[in-house]
Amino acid sequence: MDPRQHKRFLDYREQYGAFGSKAQPAPLSAGAFAAADDEYRALDARGDARDDEEQARYVELARLLFRD
Repeated sequence: MDPRQHKRFLDYREQYGAFGSKAQPAPLSAGAFAAADDEYRALDARGDARDDEEQARYVELARLLFRD
């Protein structure tokens, strides 16, 4: 995990502590966060080129990572 991703992970953990819910009963591990973060960033880079399925996954990841 690079330093920027590690900072995003720490931010996620802090937000989870404040906003975690029943829909997400346990925080993501560092490895699971890294995979979700990588996927989110790849989809984010596609911008308007995302298809409907990718857009739905993008929204799901944004909620999971507290980026919505």
